[in-house]
Order: sequence, then structure tokens, then C-alpha cells
Amino acid sequence: MNPARIRIIAVGKVRKGWVSEGVETYRKRLPGLEIVELRDGGMAREAEAISAELRGGEQLVALCEEGQSYDSLAFAKALEGSGSERLAFVIGGADGLDPALKGRAHWRLSLSPMTFPHELARLLLLEQLYRASSIQQGGPYHRAGA
Repeated sequence: MNPARIRIIAVGKVRKGWVSEGVETYRKRLPGLEIVELRDGGMAREAEAISAELRGGEQLVALCEEGQSYDSLAFAKALEGSGSERLAFVIGGADGLDPALKGRAHWRLSLSPMTFPHELARLLLLEQLYRASSIQQGGPYHRAGA
């Protein structure tokens, strides 16, 4: 996994200090990964802004509750299987992602069957991206069976 080939496009700003600190910690651990924050403003407007932000050749990964769930090892393998593709992980606002946008997604991902605020979803995604990178490199970060 090459963090420089991954972007997170997130609706809304991180407002909680402790979440912001966590986000910055993982950004430092994943050099090259870009996070784009978009203004919230209703599902249709957010979908337009997200679509405008997507780059050519970038695969849309929609974070949504009906997406596929993975354990950390399977997520690392799925990312490895994406090879050199550029991935844009998209986190919607309070109302979630527009159904048409989800329909265009290359991959739908669920972080959990539970619902999280978008700020926390961003932090959880960053942590799992870092964990996947560590798993792929054979690093000590992931403890199987722990």
C-alpha cells in the first residue's frame, strides 16, 4: 500500500481536539496520504462536491453502512489487491452519502455495523490504513489473535 496513492475525501471538519490529534498522528505515519475536507450542505450538494473533487483514474471507495466489512488482515489484503490503483475513500456528512454516488463506487466499505460520527469514522479509517500498511510490511503493529 502506497499512502501517496490514497486520499480521504471527507464532508465536514474535525472539531474535537482529541480526534484532530489522532488524525495528525496517523497523517505523520502515512506520509503522502492526502485528506480533503468539504463543506457539509445536504446530501445532493455534498455528492456534487465529492464528484468534482474526484480525480481521473481514482477509484471511489464509499464508506457506508451497507458496505463490505473486513477484519484488519482481510482489509490489508484487499488494499494489496488494489495494486497501483489510486483510491479515494469518501466519508459523507450527517445524512450519509447520496445513493447515486454510492452506486458509482468501485468499492463500498463498512468500518462497522455501528454508526459513528464522521470525525470518528475518519480517525478509524486512518488507523486501519496504518494497520494495513504495517501488516503488509510485516511490521509488529498488528498482533494476530490479540
